[in-house]
Amino acid sequence: MKLLVVEDEHKIANSIKKGLEQESFVVDVAFDGTEGYDLASTNPYDVIILDLMLPGIDGLTICKKLRAEAIHTPILILTAKGQLDDKVAGLNNGADDYLVKPFAFAELLARVRALGRRPAHRVNTVIQVEDLELNTNTFEVKRGGKLIPLSRKEFGLLEYLMRHVNTIMSKDQIINNVWDYEADVLPNTVEVYIGYLRNKVDKPFKGKTQLIHTIRGFGYKLGT
Repeated sequence: MKLLVVEDEHKIANSIKKGLEQESFVVDVAFDGTEGYDLASTNPYDVIILDLMLPGIDGLTICKKLRAEAIHTPILILTAKGQLDDKVAGLNNGADDYLVKPFAFAELLARVRALGRRPAHRVNTVIQVEDLELNTNTFEVKRGGKLIPLSRKEFGLLEYLMRHVNTIMSKDQIINNVWDYEADVLPNTVEVYIGYLRNKVDKPFKGKTQLIHTIRGFGYKLGT
């Protein structure tokens, strides 16, 4: 899953980013409302974590603008304000959930995962293509019942391809969904990681269907 954190307190934002990345999420961070709105309106995210009190554009305005543009990414409002009126205002302007500072990271993580599992965005915690299974809760990948060890980035790439089974995904689409906004991604990075996955998902399983395909001039797909 790819997340956006819009929070002007750098210490809090970086702490959230670090914690979520340790849970294998891809995380972009914006430290003001203008940058946050620009990222949220032009990039695909699974969940947006959004502070209310922001320089540039405030969180409520960002919610309202995104919903007016038919961008329905789940939004978790994160703010020091705990009054009922503030919660109602956030929800009325398009937010999906509300968490008051200070908060336990475990609660933030649980709410993010719950928002990411909503039917319009995430259906199953176990994704299966042929005999390849990926579990988004345990981060386990198996083929034919055999456990396949993957790095976090390999797991994220495989999950993205499996969620778009039999669909050709360009390098740009893969980079935008698997790497964070500030990542220094070289031109051949995607090709290298596709190679890593082939060496773990296809090559050791001789006699089984090849699942990862290069579509020259277009990109890559996972499927039969």
